[in-house]
Amino acid sequence: MPAPVFDALIHEPTRMRLCALLIPVESRRFSGLRDELGISDSALSKHVRVLREHGYAQTVRRRTDGHDRLEVALTDVGRVAFCGHVAEIQRLARVVRRSESVRARRP
Repeated sequence: MPAPVFDALIHEPTRMRLCALLIPVESRRFSGLRDELGISDSALSKHVRVLREHGYAQTVRRRTDGHDRLEVALTDVGRVAFCGHVAEIQRLARVVRRSESVRARRP
């Protein structure tokens, strides 16, 4: 498991959801991601571009059934960054749970 590191780039809600959809698969079709996220082509393009510019994602055009299809995938760097970000959120949640249990024991 990567070291817990908060990543503000990934933490943006749509990018967080996008990465969560990409982490368990090699790649996904752009149109499927757009539909699952419920956002426009242009909004998804902007988020994918940000991830690509930071080396977290890549896109590949594939010709299938006579149609060009755009596939989006996390890079190895993106996978490590996402897993590290999730680990940090989990670490923060443990801190909150501990502080709540300490407060609950106070008279």
